[in-house]
Amino acid sequence: MYEKNMNKAQLNKIQSVLDTAVDTDAVAGASCLVWQGGREQGYYEAGFADKANGRRFSRNTICRFYSMTKPITAAAVWTLIESGKIDLLDDVFHYLPAFAMPMVCSGDAMVPSRTPITIRDLLNMTSGYTYGGSANESQAQTASLVADLNNSLQSDSPISTQQFAERIAAIPLSFEPGTDFEYGLSADILGAVVETVSGMKYGDYLRKYIFEPLGMKDTGFYVPAAKIDRLAEEYQHTLSGSLEVFAKPNLGIPYRAEVPPAFESGGAGLVGTIDDYMRFCRMLLSGGSLDGHTILQAQTVKALRSYHIAERVQPCFDKKLPHLCGYSYGNLMRILVDPTLSGTIGSAGEFGWDGWLGTFMLIDPANELSFVYFQQVKDSGYTPVARRIKNVTYAALP
Repeated sequence: MYEKNMNKAQLNKIQSVLDTAVDTDAVAGASCLVWQGGREQGYYEAGFADKANGRRFSRNTICRFYSMTKPITAAAVWTLIESGKIDLLDDVFHYLPAFAMPMVCSGDAMVPSRTPITIRDLLNMTSGYTYGGSANESQAQTASLVADLNNSLQSDSPISTQQFAERIAAIPLSFEPGTDFEYGLSADILGAVVETVSGMKYGDYLRKYIFEPLGMKDTGFYVPAAKIDRLAEEYQHTLSGSLEVFAKPNLGIPYRAEVPPAFESGGAGLVGTIDDYMRFCRMLLSGGSLDGHTILQAQTVKALRSYHIAERVQPCFDKKLPHLCGYSYGNLMRILVDPTLSGTIGSAGEFGWDGWLGTFMLIDPANELSFVYFQQVKDSGYTPVARRIKNVTYAALP
């Protein structure tokens, strides 16, 4: 373990990065938490969780994780893998019968898939499922399903996690499983798999086996009434570059998650605080345990952060996510393979992911480092702010 603290003068430059982001309307508010060498090295915040009401962004602010839900879903799946209840090479139809005979888009036609969809395909985004679009029939039908998820939120019978799985199973794949990479709804299917294997609602499984043992007291698929005033607003940029509230659902996730949802999205549905998410990161950083509670065995964590897409699929990932040059992908996360190509200071083996609203997490075992960055601006993903913070943080390592 590192015995020296990070260079605090260097690390404190994170505050300037956050202040500039707020001053330039890149974000309404943001926070960043850095953990390294077995201790908290710095926490920083700036701006507002709710500009209209003057509510500041803080450690207590609850944010929507969106795709930073995915690493938690990967961890949940691996708890079942290490217990012998799931195998990476299992055909998904063993757990969800609707996936027994997938079809694949082939030009304008649909043909039976020659290969099954495996659990590994879902974890690696090589399943053939997307987030929708218009390039082929698969994307068109997926876009329609996502619209139905959003519309059903206000109905008397919202689509459930299992109903979602049955609906997407009827959609043809964009490609043969294992032959290409496409970021999409694979993690949401995994949520349904966990439900079937465990016999529990997905949120209940996460709470019992991850959130409660780790002390993630504010994390879940909705915000209880007593905590709703801590939920950050969600913003979007106007054509002029200013910020305005974005008050619409996305990917089946409601704008204000005030009630337990029928659809517990394994790819986007969780909310929580920056301290909660750091506890999850610290668990992975320490090899699967935290404060006497073991979530995953050390060898399982090693596999989770090492297994990634096949060499033949890597060019597909590189082409579709060029901003992640130098990285590979596996277990619903990026994994840095070649730091010289990444465009930031980094270390081989670092891993993590980001979210639609700009949340970002990184875990680096070699440097005993993790940091979590929170903001809430739509269509953000891996932002310039997160990259700047990454550079500042790595430059501060002892």
